[in-house]
Amino acid sequence: MSIDITTLTLEQKASLLSGHDFWTTKSIAEVGIPSIVLTDGPHGIRRQAGDADHLGINDAEPSTCFPPAVAVGSSWDPEVAAQLGAAVGREALAFGVSVVLGPGINIKRSPLCGRNFEYYSEDPLLSGVLGAAHVTAMQEVGPGASVKHFAANNQEHERMRISADIDERTLREIYLPAFERVVKESAPATVMCSYNKVNGVYASHNPWLLTDVLRTDWGFEGAVVSDWGAVSDRVAGVAAGMDLEMPGSGGTTDQQIVDAVRSGALPEIVVDAAVRRVLALTDLPHIATNDFDADAHHALARTLAADSVVLLKNDNAVLPLARVSRLAVIGTFAAEPRFQGGGSSHINPTRTDAALETIRDLALERGATVEHADGFALRDDDANALRAQAVAVAGRSDVAIIFAGLGDQEESEGFDRDSLDLPAAQIAVIREVAAAARRTVVVLSNGGVVSLEGWHDDVDAILEGWLLGQAGGSALADVLFGVVNPSGHLAETIPLRLQDTPSWNNFPGEQGHVRYGEGVMVGYRHYVSAEAPVRYPFGHGLSYTTFVTKDLRVEMTGKDTALVKVTVGNTGDSAGKHVVQVYVATDAGPVRRPLRELRAFAKVSLEPGEERTVELTLDRRSFTYWDIELHQWVVAAGDYSIQVGVDVSTIVAEEAIALAGDVIVRPLTLDSTVGDWFGHPIVGPALQEGLSAGMTEEQLKHAEENPNDLKMVESMPMQQFLAFTGGAFPQETLVQLMALSRLDPASERSPDLELATRGA
Repeated sequence: MSIDITTLTLEQKASLLSGHDFWTTKSIAEVGIPSIVLTDGPHGIRRQAGDADHLGINDAEPSTCFPPAVAVGSSWDPEVAAQLGAAVGREALAFGVSVVLGPGINIKRSPLCGRNFEYYSEDPLLSGVLGAAHVTAMQEVGPGASVKHFAANNQEHERMRISADIDERTLREIYLPAFERVVKESAPATVMCSYNKVNGVYASHNPWLLTDVLRTDWGFEGAVVSDWGAVSDRVAGVAAGMDLEMPGSGGTTDQQIVDAVRSGALPEIVVDAAVRRVLALTDLPHIATNDFDADAHHALARTLAADSVVLLKNDNAVLPLARVSRLAVIGTFAAEPRFQGGGSSHINPTRTDAALETIRDLALERGATVEHADGFALRDDDANALRAQAVAVAGRSDVAIIFAGLGDQEESEGFDRDSLDLPAAQIAVIREVAAAARRTVVVLSNGGVVSLEGWHDDVDAILEGWLLGQAGGSALADVLFGVVNPSGHLAETIPLRLQDTPSWNNFPGEQGHVRYGEGVMVGYRHYVSAEAPVRYPFGHGLSYTTFVTKDLRVEMTGKDTALVKVTVGNTGDSAGKHVVQVYVATDAGPVRRPLRELRAFAKVSLEPGEERTVELTLDRRSFTYWDIELHQWVVAAGDYSIQVGVDVSTIVAEEAIALAGDVIVRPLTLDSTVGDWFGHPIVGPALQEGLSAGMTEEQLKHAEENPNDLKMVESMPMQQFLAFTGGAFPQETLVQLMALSRLDPASERSPDLELATRGA
């Protein structure tokens, strides 16, 4: 907005940096500054006309509840994320919402996180690609996005005060890249800072996070908005780059800003920068159109949901349902679907599809009958009677379909789960129905991963339905009957035991701190590196058709970039979608690296018998690690394997390449190790030459025959090595060598220095 802020008083400027009320910003009518609305998303619009809250307690206007991020993540399809983002954008315009709070792109560090249903994946590439697609499409429609929660908000336990203690490499490689991608590719209108601390400093006034990384490193030009109630120190927040406090404080924090400027504690130029960023938001649409096509959006929600369902197991091709005459549908969720999570993203849907109703319609078309039994209740009831009824119904069927999962009381924003298990009553129903029925299918509805142990081997097929939005019931029926061929793949690992998860020893922390002790070994990175068994790996997903992968070719397009070409074919008799997953594996460099990491993916639709060559780009970042000494991305010299997998554990094609890597010259000091000195590209050869020149023939022979002698002292700092050896090298020589270590590798050593080293 082209307002000359020099015409505003300090009090007016400060007032613009906090909300007017729960959902709106302040207006200054006399200078033409309007108020705008920010409200919850990300998979629908939660526009409250009455009493406001941020936990989804009070009613909101009806809007479409699209599939939450947990489902979209399993689609592995940027087009699904984009269509959802655009539709949410259209509904935001209808309600006069300028900024939609979402998408949530935090990493699923632990399957116990109560808010995992709002996040895409345990992998930063998958999360970033889907998040960027959502933001780009929504902002093309008009409203701005608020990408959240920045950063390291990976649990609900003590989320408003916990310190996420994370080393920089882990932050840069795991917890920040999704945000980085969205910022650089999609330029979101806002980034929302999280409640928690990052390494002891609240995100709401963390200058390293909000200025050094977000603005300086990534070039973010939008506004930073607080999570609702996340402000811990308003003046420090403005100084750190946190622009808009939400909700409003009744003017209290505005006065703190004014006082800080007048006392000289806060430069007014910093306030001006924040004001300009907040004023830019008023250029976003903010007049309600009161118009969106609810029927079209419901149909879209059904399509997107079906593309997100994961077929985990399908023994003897029990699915799709065909040539069956009697179906038993068991479970409360079949008639009363669980389709979204609890908390701030809780949508008041325009309508709700129950799977049972659509199953009956599709069964009738095929001449089949359907009998339903609740089997279990979400609240205390006569469990034995309900279970007995379900077993009786199942015994009369050709196929029993059990709808199981978690209720709102088991998972929601605000608290974490303490178990991966389904409720005991549901497990009992699954086991007894499976024993009575000829064939058994389990359909799951859950926002976070649930354990399949104790009943997995008793059933014939399992559909992981996650939370699918208001049309999820019909979408599940479409997949069961083969109207839609399932194409979802797991965006997170399903472990055998909670104790196997990499964060188990450190989640959710204690005494105000949670230590990210697993480092970069998050999710599948841990399981494949440790060769730890899982129930289903990251990337797993079955189809009603079959695919083949062949003719992998890797072409180098630059010093550290490559183009991957691979042909995929549909070898079955039905159309389907296949996800090409490209992983990079290497042990190059001075840091421990995961066995393999997802570096590219694409979802391709194929007719029966069709083949297609897919091209995927591996950019420089596909081969890098974050160097904590240099504070930069580094490509290590060495061998890299480009792998194509049907999931992270099943590699079906690979090709090796060699990279020259970055020339890294680390300046030497007396604190550098002996190994650093002898391994230095410039100093090492000179040092070795000088050392050899000073040796007797007998000493040289001993060195050749005992190469491990140097390894014994490689980790010793040079200062201590000199003390142990009584000064193996003259001080003046070491000074010259330290100066030489700072030169460009292409430069030549001076003859004088060579003579000096020979005299060592």
